[in-house]
Amino acid sequence: EMEQRNYTDVTEFILLGLSQTHEVQMILFFLFLLFYMIILPGNILIVLTIQSDSQLGSPMYFFLANLAFLDICYCSVTPPKMLADFFLPCKTISYSACMAQLFFLHFLGAAEAFLLMAMAYDRYVAICKPLHYTRLVNRRVCCVLVGASWGGGFIHGIILFALTIHLPFCGPNILDNFFCDIHQLVKLACADTYMVELLMFLNNGAVISMCFALLLISYAVLLMKLQTQSSKGKSKVASNCISHIIVVFVMCGPAMYIYGLPFQAVPMEKVVAVFHTVIFPLTNPMIYTLRNREIKSSMWKFVQKHIL
Repeated sequence: EMEQRNYTDVTEFILLGLSQTHEVQMILFFLFLLFYMIILPGNILIVLTIQSDSQLGSPMYFFLANLAFLDICYCSVTPPKMLADFFLPCKTISYSACMAQLFFLHFLGAAEAFLLMAMAYDRYVAICKPLHYTRLVNRRVCCVLVGASWGGGFIHGIILFALTIHLPFCGPNILDNFFCDIHQLVKLACADTYMVELLMFLNNGAVISMCFALLLISYAVLLMKLQTQSSKGKSKVASNCISHIIVVFVMCGPAMYIYGLPFQAVPMEKVVAVFHTVIFPLTNPMIYTLRNREIKSSMWKFVQKHIL
């Protein structure tokens, strides 16, 4: 019985990818490659600029640099293999690589959600308690918040990894996606997965929905609080808050759509997953940058000094 079980264990999964048509795959490859050649260096430039410019030493820019770094890491999980798979007639991924992809995707995704909550705390103190800002949001507090974001993401990812790694896979091994999506992966298990799916929903869908709700409520309160103030830099602070809200929608919206409904197949899941795992993460730091004159000016100086 043990020999038969070892013989039928799944050692790799077949990914159907985004399209089965060669011409469409080539078009998608060049589109995604062009996107990466423009946006990825932009995120690296954000990190280098903030690290090299002493005038960008405020907590807001510290969090932005960490967000850009997180997004760079997050977009290194699935897109490289997706781009390579466009040239392969049979797209496969080993069992161990699939589990690693699943872990890092949820680890980094959750860490980013928690980091956005830390950034919301920074804006709250800046607007509601400006006189205590330097004491409540000093460098030590910022490091603790960033460390807690990474730690919370790791716990989130390791729970999902532990729930998945013990599932037996002995039958079909085809995933209708371009990466190891946890919902489809669980459906292939040769066991009753009701409790596993329930725990995954509580750890995934419920967590991202809660983060989304808390972030929206906090920024709504901040914007209402801002209306009662008559400070000189009110428009600048409001612009920063709006940038945060845009990123919250861009990041949490697709995640809730994919993981917010337990035990159900999600229509257009692959399309939403492309935006969630490939496109949106790299655009998040750019949203902040395009609405901020200080960092745009510093980035241009950095380019002139070190590149041009």
